[in-house]
Amino acid sequence: MMSPSAAAAFLATAPASSSPTSTHCRRRRLPVISASLASSSSSEEPLLVRAARGEDGLPRPPAWMMRQAGRYMAAYQALAKRHPSFRERSETTDLIVDITLQPWRAFAPDGVILFSDILTPLPAIGVPFDISDSKGPVIQSPVRSEEQVRELTPIDLEKLRFVGESLKILRSEIDGKAALLGFVGAPWTIATYVVEGGMTNTYTNIKSMCHTAPNVLRGLLSHLAEAISDYIVYQVNSGAQCIQIFDSWGGQLPPHVWEQWSKPYIKQIVNKIKIECPHVPLVLYINGNGGLLERMTDTGVDVIGLDWTVDMADGRRRLGNGISVQGNVDPAYLFSPLPVLTDEIHRVVKSAGPKGHILNLGHGVLVKTPEEAVAHFFDVTRSLRYDTLFQGCVTKELEPAA
Repeated sequence: MMSPSAAAAFLATAPASSSPTSTHCRRRRLPVISASLASSSSSEEPLLVRAARGEDGLPRPPAWMMRQAGRYMAAYQALAKRHPSFRERSETTDLIVDITLQPWRAFAPDGVILFSDILTPLPAIGVPFDISDSKGPVIQSPVRSEEQVRELTPIDLEKLRFVGESLKILRSEIDGKAALLGFVGAPWTIATYVVEGGMTNTYTNIKSMCHTAPNVLRGLLSHLAEAISDYIVYQVNSGAQCIQIFDSWGGQLPPHVWEQWSKPYIKQIVNKIKIECPHVPLVLYINGNGGLLERMTDTGVDVIGLDWTVDMADGRRRLGNGISVQGNVDPAYLFSPLPVLTDEIHRVVKSAGPKGHILNLGHGVLVKTPEEAVAHFFDVTRSLRYDTLFQGCVTKELEPAA
């Protein structure tokens, strides 16, 4: 679902209702949609939203894929030839809707995630960027000083109208048959681009700022957390029913450094959303999160995404049953014989248990992935039934590992 530049290297709809348990958010100064679009009762809500909340009695796990709309699809490749600019594709309402719906029409996943990029909101806070075919995202004036942080603006949601318009249309198009997901980048991950000026393999500038300019970095991260919070509220008010937070580069930090420089700002976002949009589940995904799982639980999110390097059974044991999990089939399995892919899906689902699991890949769909394999992934998932998979099994309540 992300930029071909790898700027977001990882990357529902309920029928209308006037239920008081609304996903509509409380902040009144932000643009809102009609109450009917933002409201739904639990029984009407999509399978994915219910699994994210850890509801009992679901028939099977819901499934979607990170980066499920993108370069592996022939339909996307054809559209990209007509519209070669990624910024155009990700910032034009008609194109966003078309691309987002391509995998929905082809494979009918249980989650439909907005086609966008984690850097999309940057110009709305005063950080322009370009995308180079050779370098990926480029920020001409990296933010590294106190003066530059002061010049950042509150997020101007009028500059992101294409996001809100797209979500409204998508919510109507999907018509309750799947969950509509929005997403954002976590403050640390967004800050890596803002400070480094683009992609990096070393993160030396931002990591050194932790020690040489900690107050500047804190100011930047706090500003990003506030802007991202408002952006989430805007997405929810435009129709998103679940939000994934990508801390894509959080796994590049030692765990104790992530605790200090990423986690507090994720918690700042989660705390605000739980007040303003209390019924909207939040998913947190960190690539390379094997060393962070236990530290992720008290961020307050509803779902923790596991990458494919974490054994699902071990991840569930470490996290306990009190939080939902997402993942985590290795994307490379989609290049395997289909029976092998089937077996791996069954293994992951059985390891996750019959409650609080959203089936996904452990990373985004890879380029050149066969569309037949993606279709098979969703066909197998739709055929699953918990009562058959776990027949005669006694489900143990797991507490998080100490």
